[in-house]
Formats: sequence, C-alpha cells, structure tokens
Amino acid sequence: MTAALSDLHPPSGEWTTDDLDELPEDGHRYELIDGALIVSPSPTSRHQKLVVRLDTALEVSCPPEWVVFQGVEVRISRLRSLTPDVLVVTAEAAAREPSKFKPHEVLLAVEIVSPGSVTMDRVAKPALYAQAGIPYYWRVETEGGIVAYTHRIKPEAQVYALTGRFDRTIDIDEPWVIQVPISQITPPYYRPDA
Repeated sequence: MTAALSDLHPPSGEWTTDDLDELPEDGHRYELIDGALIVSPSPTSRHQKLVVRLDTALEVSCPPEWVVFQGVEVRISRLRSLTPDVLVVTAEAAAREPSKFKPHEVLLAVEIVSPGSVTMDRVAKPALYAQAGIPYYWRVETEGGIVAYTHRIKPEAQVYALTGRFDRTIDIDEPWVIQVPISQITPPYYRPDA
C-alpha cells in the first residue's frame, strides 16, 4: 500500500494493528493509541546516535536472558501499538526474530524525548506501558543536557515510580546492575541548546 500521509484514513472509523501492517515503510513511525493513528517523523541524526549509543551501552552488561533492541513495535492490544526507542525483551522472544513483541515479553522500554514527542514520552507512553505491565520505563531528556530518568512499575496502581535521575552516570541495580556514564551515550556533536 502506498499513500501520501494526507490520504491516510482509517478503513472503518478507527485504526487497528492489522491496518498498521498495511502502512508503507516510508521512514515515519506509526503507532496506535486507542484506535487513533499517531504519525511521527523520522528521528533526527542526534536522536538516532543517542539511541545507538544507549543500546550499545546496555548490551555490555545485559544478562543473557535479556536482549536489547532499537525501535521494535510492542503490540499492546488490537487498538494500541507503541514503538520504544530502545527496549529490552526476553531472549526467548528475541529468538523468534519477531517484527513486534507482546508487552509481557518486554522488561524495559526507553524513550528519548524529542521536541515533537514531549507529551507522548512524558505522559502518554509511560501511562500505556504501565497499563500493559512493562516493569521498567526510562525517559531520556535532551534539552539543556542529557538526563536519564528511570522508573519501576507499581503493579497495583499500574503507574511508574521514579527510581532515579541521572545527569552524570546511570547507576542502578535493577533491572540488572547498570553503570553507564552519560558521556558514553552523548553524541560527539551534541549541543544541549540545539
């Protein structure tokens, strides 16, 4: 299916995950929230470099029962589908080489906040990931300096609780022992005011 963004209309009044499978591979990120299609532009080179560096840093200490990925879809339900910038899934799920994961296969979802994704990454996505039962959520802010916020789910409330704010080194004991200097994930050409 090839269509201009202006030609995208839900086939039956709301979008489903089946409809996502029919959308073009055009560099945009397509996500679903309660049947509403969310279209994000291609990420900037700075954003992508940060994603790659964080992925690489997590891989170094990741236990063998978990696997780190970038930008793979998590199908939450028929009307909800999100794509974290970085995610950690079970090795068993990764071995299937899927193009999408189920929420119970995801240990950690990470979003890198961009100017166009502030509300999604700070409010909507953490709420939806928590409702889906994903145990850990990280948000990496890039405006004014790179800062990582780590969260753990409070299952009884289906919300995340802040477990740390890191502007020098991400230093936590869960979901495994992780020590990542912020300088290690910072792109070499990063300017905090850009």
